[in-house]
Amino acid sequence: MTIIRKKTRAIKVGNVWVGGDNPVTIQSMTNTPTADAQATINQIKRLQIAGCEIIRVTVNHQEAANALPEIIRSISIPLIADIHFDHKLALAAIEAGVDGLRLNPGNIGSESRVREVVAAARERKLPIRIGVNTGSMDKDVLRKYGMTAAGLVESALVHVHILEQAGYEEMKISVKASTVPLMQESYRLLSKRVDYPLHLGVTEAGLKLRGTIKSSIGIGILLEEGIGDTIRVSLTSDPVDEVLVGRQILQTLGMRKGLEIVSCPTCGRTEIDLVKIAGEVEAALEEFKDHDLRVAVMGCIVNGPGEAKEADFGLAGGIGEGLLFCRGEIVKKVAERDLVTELVALIRADME
Repeated sequence: MTIIRKKTRAIKVGNVWVGGDNPVTIQSMTNTPTADAQATINQIKRLQIAGCEIIRVTVNHQEAANALPEIIRSISIPLIADIHFDHKLALAAIEAGVDGLRLNPGNIGSESRVREVVAAARERKLPIRIGVNTGSMDKDVLRKYGMTAAGLVESALVHVHILEQAGYEEMKISVKASTVPLMQESYRLLSKRVDYPLHLGVTEAGLKLRGTIKSSIGIGILLEEGIGDTIRVSLTSDPVDEVLVGRQILQTLGMRKGLEIVSCPTCGRTEIDLVKIAGEVEAALEEFKDHDLRVAVMGCIVNGPGEAKEADFGLAGGIGEGLLFCRGEIVKKVAERDLVTELVALIRADME
């Protein structure tokens, strides 16, 4: 099934386009002190290797702003400055050369301050993300609507209108909630109200397992409905995990190509250490993570080439041994201890 996405405006974040007909992009945020430039650079490079395409850093004081030029010089993906309340930090971040701002203009003071930031952003055509979640709703809107999707959307539009009144429309919007139904209802409503690109996410999703499930359901369903232009999976975990989950969401929906490993659940028929072997296969095939490749790791002959016939390559376990297969055809039988290395060798030989 082909996903038909809502056509939104396209904005440029550094060298990456967001919205329009452009692919959905994957974002994350560093958890290092931004003032520690080297630690932040190192983490961003790890995130980029994992597949991060846009990175955000907090700029919560002047020392963080001072570190931005060194960070920007050392990385090759767009950098967003996360600003709260202090318009001077926004101006400092723009001067440092960031590729965009995460900033709610209603929180930085007077109209003159907003116009000052907008003027600086306009000069470089920097996009601004309006980001509202259940913990940052406009107080007047909250009193009127309560903690509802309508309230989240109206709260976001308060900030959107401030930028529009200042004559600036280079923006994307997020309306995140930590509960999936509220988050989804909010984005659906917002999508009907605006044509700005939407940044999807379940805020405060939780630890790795729970957060992965919540984010996959929340983000995945909306993407399948055609809503969303860029995503950030928010986990209480290493930010690299956020990127890996984001990639998998897009790949599962057919919105990205890449390595897919199919493995069956363990059962009483399994005669090999399937969990161990599947983990070894995943690690050994890391070099092929960006290839459009489907590999099956099956526990027995019953679940072997027949059930995994759509896989490009695979293995099926037996008693102390297993079969290797390629595109549904058995290639050879090898000892269990050699299954992974022989599988990798088969794949490499085929791809040469």
